[in-house]
Parts: sequence; structure tokens; C-alpha cells
Amino acid sequence: MENEKVLFDTLDARKYILIKGAKVNNLKNLDVAIPRNKMVVVTGLSGSGKSSLAFDTLFAEGQRMYVESLSSYARQFLGRMEKPEVEYIRGISPAIAIEQKVNTRNPRSTVGTTTEIYDYLKLLFARIGVTYSPVSGEEVKKDTVTDVVNYIIGLPENTRLLLLAPLLLHNGRSLGEELSILLSKGYNRVLKNGETVEIETLLADDHADPEAEYRILVDRVVVKHDDEALQFRISDSVQSAFFEGDSVCITEIPGGEHRIFSDKFERDGITFEVPSINLFSFNNPYGACKRCEGFGKVLGIDPELVIPDKSLSVYEGAIAPWRTDKMSEWLKPLLANGIRFDFPIHRPYKDLSIAEKDLLWNGNQYFTGLHDFFDDLERQTHKIQYRVLLSRYRGRTVCPECRGSRLRKDASYVKINGHSITDLVLMPVSETGAFFRALSLPDYQEKVGKRILTEIRKRLRYMERVGLGYLTLNRLTSTLSGGEFQRIKLATSLGSALVGSMYILDEPSIGLHPRDTRQLIGVLESLRDLGNTVIVVEHEEEIMRAADQIIDIGPNAGSHGGELVFQGDWEKIQSLENSEAPELARSHTISFLLGKDTVPVPKLRRKMRDFIEIKGVSENNLKGLDVRFPLGLLTVVTGVSGSGKSTLIRKVLYPALMRSRGEFNDDLGKFTELSGSLHRIEAVEMVDQNPIGKSSRSNPVTYIKAYDYLRQAMADQPLSKSRGYKPSHFSFNVEGGRCEICQGEGQVKIEMQFMADLYLTCEACSGKRFKQEILDVKYKEKDITEILTMTVDDAIAYFQDSDKKLAEKLKPLQDVGLGYVQLGQSSNTLSGGEAQRVKLASFLGKGNVSRGKTLFIFDEPTTGLHFHDIKKLLDSINALVDQGDTVIVIEHNMEVIKSADWIIDLGPEGGDKGGNLTFAGTPEEMVLLTDNHTATFLKEKL
Repeated sequence: MENEKVLFDTLDARKYILIKGAKVNNLKNLDVAIPRNKMVVVTGLSGSGKSSLAFDTLFAEGQRMYVESLSSYARQFLGRMEKPEVEYIRGISPAIAIEQKVNTRNPRSTVGTTTEIYDYLKLLFARIGVTYSPVSGEEVKKDTVTDVVNYIIGLPENTRLLLLAPLLLHNGRSLGEELSILLSKGYNRVLKNGETVEIETLLADDHADPEAEYRILVDRVVVKHDDEALQFRISDSVQSAFFEGDSVCITEIPGGEHRIFSDKFERDGITFEVPSINLFSFNNPYGACKRCEGFGKVLGIDPELVIPDKSLSVYEGAIAPWRTDKMSEWLKPLLANGIRFDFPIHRPYKDLSIAEKDLLWNGNQYFTGLHDFFDDLERQTHKIQYRVLLSRYRGRTVCPECRGSRLRKDASYVKINGHSITDLVLMPVSETGAFFRALSLPDYQEKVGKRILTEIRKRLRYMERVGLGYLTLNRLTSTLSGGEFQRIKLATSLGSALVGSMYILDEPSIGLHPRDTRQLIGVLESLRDLGNTVIVVEHEEEIMRAADQIIDIGPNAGSHGGELVFQGDWEKIQSLENSEAPELARSHTISFLLGKDTVPVPKLRRKMRDFIEIKGVSENNLKGLDVRFPLGLLTVVTGVSGSGKSTLIRKVLYPALMRSRGEFNDDLGKFTELSGSLHRIEAVEMVDQNPIGKSSRSNPVTYIKAYDYLRQAMADQPLSKSRGYKPSHFSFNVEGGRCEICQGEGQVKIEMQFMADLYLTCEACSGKRFKQEILDVKYKEKDITEILTMTVDDAIAYFQDSDKKLAEKLKPLQDVGLGYVQLGQSSNTLSGGEAQRVKLASFLGKGNVSRGKTLFIFDEPTTGLHFHDIKKLLDSINALVDQGDTVIVIEHNMEVIKSADWIIDLGPEGGDKGGNLTFAGTPEEMVLLTDNHTATFLKEKL
């Protein structure tokens, strides 16, 4: 042991990041040497201490060292910015963390703004975009003095030329008054209907005819090449002509051609905006679409509500508002005259051509269209019945003016190679990438845009490489899944192409189909090859195989973890297969990787009896799907990234079920019919990865309602009764017993204007969250803070004999694999996967009134779970199914897919190439498929 310490101390900090004696959270005096400029995977059971090592130790120290290099304003907090609890860390690089953060809810945040691609696009269009008139389609140009001078100097030597400006009457002056002012300015001649006339002559003889065309003769020029003095004179004269002619200057060769130059940005009688960054910014009132104010959606008539069932024809009553006796008066002219303009009144609405659908909305001379019908209702909104009728068909619809791009209409007149910024943000990233790769520009534009184009191409390439080529730049960040959002942050970090940094990633494979994981590995390797140290906290087998080194923390979770169980590469793991090495017995990871410990395949699959069916699903990229979901079974919805899984479940099925139960949901995806045994479902629960509780004081025990029992138990103690303490004294949500300095949070937030806010331990209560007198009260020899800092496993073991009821209330948390979490751990420190499993635990408790009649939807519940913990999770989910509930899981993890009763697979690819139902059936039926991505990986598991 002594030898190992000596060896560790002699390692070179230029080759390794050396962490000595780490004791953060549950780490037990850990020594680890991480090779620099390599891809290192840190793995281990959930709660074993991986994140404590990667984020709370390495990243925290990297951030602290960065802040130390900042200004004195920043450093005033440094005395309090806590150093991780380690003996020393050497060889650390600037650290960048890409964590699983629940994505933003900002309605203006898009994929383009998050990745910064949109900022470069704005700059590119402002610098080299060409404006075209929507009337003639011709280029809009603004002539400068230089343009006119270059034209004149470019004429043949000795060409005689007149420089003119139109004579305009200003401020209501007469022609005579205007001529007198020109004379006083030093102008002597004008052209009257093309003839040169002296101004004095016109004034003296009173020959000024107001009907004639007059032009001011500003200068006469004889073209001489290489005459610098002449060029200066011409440029002065041109400037004078622009001034006198209100931005218009005319050149005329006597007896030859004449040209009109204008320094106004106009064409076809329209004055256009000169392209600027603000013109393309939807977060700026100048550039935002006036109709939707930059949100991309407006409250208008929703076509989905007007024509809810697209399988009906106009004759059968497809148009919902025209079904009543009174409103059918609007329909009669269409039915009577449809034959005159060849309109198919008996054809289902979904089979009508685009032109025929437009005709329904716009009308013609024979009948009034839907737009005019709703305009008529708008004019009668003083009557309540019409207000009610209108409200039935109103919804949030894509803004018709900006097509959902959020920009003012004239921003789309500016184009590069025939494409406007609106076109580019509405294309999938893969198409936008192809456009920029093939983009060829004239020399001047290429020079101006070279640096910007490099950044755009690079960032788009990384977006494709992290498997997000199917997204559009206009897609709202709030509609992305957790995995997509994290990979967007990864692409943004890659785009900045830093060198010599330390990237720490938290499970980048979340939300990725095994096929897409291979692409991700390539991205991580390129990040390493640039000269960075890439540290990945990960459970994905494929990524472990690709790593230069694997560090396994364990052997178990919580207080039974925090040790270095194994360190080495994939070859070293394989060499252990037939050995008696101690790592093999202690490391759950190695047991799984070598196939010695697996999630068993279920012996029997449950059979489908009842089902619900949703038909005609056509939201986003889904292509009119009809999908059956079995009831009382475990169904897994899978498919490659971007195939439409989240859209089908989160945007269509869940809101549709909620609406069928009378619980109105604002945003409902497009479908035609929801049918089946709906009476069997009493409750629908979406168990997603959003945080539990809005407050940072919320925690696992409050969420599963175990804290109410604990507070009552504390208040029942003799000391509490003698001092008059009520259960509320043991709550940190109300005044009384909590520390008022930190308001029961145990931490004080310090806002840092230039980086993420700092959370520092409260100095008043030393992080204990309660006043000292409250801590005098003991229950089973422990005060409230000591109980809240216990892990779930430790608390169950401690109270197993003395308080069975409390142990029983905590048991669901242990069952879902959260035994390592502290009872009072703040909800904002839980990952998305952990928050989701706390919600699952709350349903496993005995208080669920709709037990056996609930439909649960889980969005990637294996997030953050080690193989070993997936077994526990599957036991918990199967417990719900066994009590009669229905579980639908969106998942890519093969261990979960092979355990399903029913699989629904979407694809075959992502984005436009996805959105089809490629398979529905049992895992055994699925592996018979030959051309299915999921089936390929499932074969290895069954």
C-alpha cells in the first residue's frame, strides 16, 4: 500500500490529472490518476460516486481555479467558494461540463439560438445577403458615389458627359422660387425637355413652364483616365447631384445613353430595409414579425378544430361549424354549385388536393369560403352565441405571415443563392448543412463571409454528427427531449473547438438509439483528438468499449460505494474473464460486460386483450399512423433518434387521453380518432424527467409523503411536547423551527453576474437547516438533520426494527434503485432520471386511488441507471403492470426492450425519413425482421 502511494506521488501531472484523497460526498479517500488527452469513461452503480468524482470534485476545482483568475469583484466570493474535499488535485485543465439539465421553457429559445448557428446566420445575411423585389424578382441595389464615379471613369477616353439631378419643388415653392434658390447656390444652367437653358434667361423672360421636365445641370465632364484631380471633382459633383435630386443622380451622354442612379434602397416603387443584424432578429421588436410578435404562433382559427375528422367529405359534414341547421346555410351554395367548378363534394377531405382545400377556405363567386365565414362571425361578436361559437374553433396556429419563422415578412426578401433565412431555419439541419457545403459565392462575398461560413458549416456538421440532422433550426428548445437537448449543448461545445480543455459529460448517450451511439462515439473521439481530455460519466456498453480507459467506482451505492474498484481498458477487462481477480467479484460493471450478470428475458409475455387505438396521427414527421396500445401490458415505444416517438406519445397520445377525460390540454397534436377500451382508464400519469417540486426545498421524502409522518413522530417526542413544538417546527417550508438566514435550504445563493450562481453553505446553521434548539429533539437517538442526511438504504436499515411504518414508507424509493439518495436531498441536485424514479416510487406506495386502472407513460426511465439497477427498475414497473395498470415506455435500452410484452417501433430513419410504423408485436416476432435497426441490436440480447 505504501508502495502504491509513493508510485502515485511520482506520476507526472503533465500526463495525468491526479486526484489525491477525495472525500466529496461518499468518496472514501479516493486516489485516481486520469490520463490526459484521452477518452475516459467513469462508470459504476447509480449513486456509487461517479458524479461526485467527475462533477463535484474535478469540475468544481476546475471552475474554482478559473474564478481565481478573474477580477477582484469575482474574488470577493472566493473566501467562501468551497474547495472540494481533497488532499490535492494536480494537472487540471480548464473544465467544461455538459450536464443533464432539464431544458429551458423559454418560448423564444430555438435550436438555432441555443447552438449559436442562428447568430452566425443573422450576421451572414446582414453582410452578404442580396435583397430581391417581391414584385419583379429583381435585385434591389443602392448606388453609392463610388459606383457612379467608377461607371464614368470606365467610359471610353474623351467621352463627353452631363451630370444631372432632377429639379424638385420643395416646401410648396413655385418653379420660379426654386430656380432663384438654385441660382443663389451657384448653379447656372438646367435642361428643359432635354435642351440646355440658362436659369437667368428662364427667370428674365418668364419662360419657366411648370409642365416641362427640368433637370439641374450639375457638371459637364470629359472622361480622362488616370486623372486623379478629375476623379475628385466628379465625386464632389455626384454628391451634390444626390443631394439636390433627393438621392437621384442622372448621367447623360449627349446623343447617347442616359443612366439613373439612386442612393435609396428601392425598386418597383417599394423602399426596402437595408439588411442589418436587427432585421433578422426575432428577439428584437425591429425584426420580429408584427403579427405574432416573434413567437411564431398566433391565436387564430385552428384548421384542426374546424375540420376534426378528415376522413369525412364536405357532403358528410367534414366542416364542423356548418353542421347545425342555421349554419348549414353557408354550406348549401357549395353543395348546390360544386359541380360548376368541378369540386368533389363526396371525396374525403384528406384526399382533396391542396388547391381544392384552399378553395374551401377562400371561396369563389359561387360560395363563401371559411375565412369569410369566420370574418363574418368576428363582426357579430357583440352577440354572445357568436363569441361562444368562435371560441370553439380558436387555437394556437402557425403564424400565416412569417410561416412560423418569427421574422418580419421583408426579412425573407434577402437571399443568398436563392434561399432566405426563413427557408434555411425551416429546413432540417441535414438539408441546411448540404446547402452550405455546396454554397459557391462570388469572390467579394466569399471574402466577407469566409469566417462566418466556416463557423456555420462546422456547427451544422457537429449537429449532424451528434445525430440531430432531423431537427430544424426553428424548433423550440422546450419541445426537445432531454437527450436531444444535451447533444445540442455538446454540438455547441464542439463548435467552439477548444484545445487543451477538460470536457466532463453526463451520459451523452441518453435518448440515443444504439445505432446513433456509434456516431456519438466518433464525435467524442474527435473532441479528444483535438487535444482535450474527455471524461464521460456513462453506463452505455458501446461507449465503454470505445474508451481509452474505464474507471469503475463502487462496489455498491451510497455509503457502500465511493471506492475505486477497477481502472483499465477494454482489453484488461477481457483478460479477467476466466481469472479469479478480486475486481470480478466486486465490480457489477465487469460482471455485466463479460455477460456473467444479465437482466433475464421474461419466461412468459402477457397477451393483449383490450387496447386503445389512435388513428391518423400526422403531427410533425408522423405519416398518418394508426397505432394500437395494449392495456394491462408493458409496451415499449422505440426507434432511431428523431423517428417520432416523443411526438407520438408526448404530443398526441397523452394530450388526447387527457382531453377525452375532460382535462383540457392546450397543445394537441394532429390525429383523426381515439377509440378502444377507454372506460378501463381512470387516470393517466406522465412520469417524465422534469424536476419534482418547484422549490429547492422539495426533496424525495416530501414527494413520497413520508416527511409528514416523520415530522409528526418528532413532534410526539416528550421534549417537543414540553417546549410546545408542533409538526410545523420540523418543516423547512414555514417559519418556526427552520434557520431563517437560509430559510431552511442549508445553502445561500450568491448571484454571479458573469457565470452560474454559487450555492454556499449557510454560516448560521452550518448547512443543518434548523435552529439549534430544534436539533435538541431526538427520535431514536437522532435529530431531524441527522435523519434527513441518511441515505434511504441506511434509514431503512436503521428504522427496520424500531419504526416499521417509516421503513415501509421509504421502501418504494429503495425498490426503484434510489437507495443511495439522502432523505432530505434537495430536488435541484437530482438528475432527470432520478426525479423520474422518485415519481415512480410515489405511485408504488399504497395511496394510489386509481390502482389497477392507471395508464403510466415513462420517458426514458433508464436515464442514469447502471445495468444492475435496471433490474430493480423493471421489477418496479412490472409491479405496476401486475396490479392491473398499463405502462407505456419510450426507451432505447435493449435490456428494457427485450423485457417488454409489446414493442411499437417507428422509423425507419429520423426526421423526414422517419414517422412510419415499422413494427408492432412481441420481441420474439421482432427479431425475425431483417431490415430494422432495433431488431439488429435486439437479436444480440434474445
